[in-house]
Amino acid sequence: MSQEQSGNSVKKGLAVILALSSVPLIMVLGNSMLIPVLPKMKSVLDVTEFQVSLVITLFSVPAGIVIPIAGILSDRIGRKKVIIPSLILYGLGGVFAAVFILLLEDPYYWVLTGRILQGIGAAGTAPIVMALVSDIYTRQERSKALGIIESSNAMGKVLSPILGSLIALITWYSVFFAFPVLTFLSALGIWLLVKEPPLKGDKVPLSQYAQDLKRVWKRQGKWLSVAFLAGAVTLFILFGVLFYLSEILEKTYKIEGVKKGLVLAIPLLALTISAYWTGTFIQKRKHLMKTLIVIGLFSLGLVSGIVPFVDNNILLIGLLVISGISSGFILPCLNTMITSAVGSKERGIITSLYGSVRFLGVAAGPPVFGAMMERINWLFWGIAVLAVINAILALFFIHRPREIKGKKGHSRVILRPHPAGHRIK
Repeated sequence: MSQEQSGNSVKKGLAVILALSSVPLIMVLGNSMLIPVLPKMKSVLDVTEFQVSLVITLFSVPAGIVIPIAGILSDRIGRKKVIIPSLILYGLGGVFAAVFILLLEDPYYWVLTGRILQGIGAAGTAPIVMALVSDIYTRQERSKALGIIESSNAMGKVLSPILGSLIALITWYSVFFAFPVLTFLSALGIWLLVKEPPLKGDKVPLSQYAQDLKRVWKRQGKWLSVAFLAGAVTLFILFGVLFYLSEILEKTYKIEGVKKGLVLAIPLLALTISAYWTGTFIQKRKHLMKTLIVIGLFSLGLVSGIVPFVDNNILLIGLLVISGISSGFILPCLNTMITSAVGSKERGIITSLYGSVRFLGVAAGPPVFGAMMERINWLFWGIAVLAVINAILALFFIHRPREIKGKKGHSRVILRPHPAGHRIK
């Protein structure tokens, strides 16, 4: 290959990963970009703390419910045929909410309806992109690519409070008009730049597909359940803490607007850097993935247990930076292990089930933290215990899968470590 051809190949590869990374970044904006404007929304719409938290929850719950359906469709008709229409619906949901805010004096329930539409659209975005990344990249390249995807997800969390605060300078509901612009650009990039591998083999009947999934879960359900729980707990803590931090920055420290967005971005930037480093680090050290997951969960538990004793804003942000780093250890490792656990024919539904529990973790965070604001210390101690229990379960049950290629695109998975002297046949 000539130097010019090599350079073009690198540029093309960069364009593909950028297009793929745009999807989780935009998906994250669906929740995180609204967090800085929730207090203003609460005041203007004259709703309670719990009601305003539903603006986050009613995006995430429908997504969590619909994701498995999107996963099954992606396994049967292709990833891009699910991702692109989903991005379009996501954008239209934002327009729907914004239009009714302009037209009605009391648009609260219409805003929730628009958020539900956005959630249904989001179901076919980031989880399906994770499956598509695993289809495109070889097993050796996959961990780094998934690390970049998780970094993009985290970068969305970094940018979104700043972006949300800046857009809200126009008016608080301007953020809803930003969604269709962003989703259209992302859909265009996926359509033009990403070449999807053809579906392997003949399309199996749904009954056979269900039996294959049942066999996968029977063989690997124990460790997958613990891995799914780890993803949900990590994101529950992350989004709950962001909701809590957004509230106390205004009420306790009188930090508002763009300045608040910048403060919210600090722990998320730590998550971004940590996730990228982890994805690169485990590319040739996959045997350390379980160790990083356990360390991350224990660290989340420790930080959560300390937070109630802290009344200094600088120290609080420092603890949340540690929490972000810990989350960056956990999520890329989980992504790599789960997407590598099955063959391409079942990958869409498995990654979608994982995406569902991640979304449900995100959905639970703000309302739980909102409802417990008067007893926030007890809540932090409770999630500390939850994270430590999850770390112990991960220590005993999570094992790194190894793919053994089978016929027609299926994969058989053996769990490591093998007993001494055991050979794969």
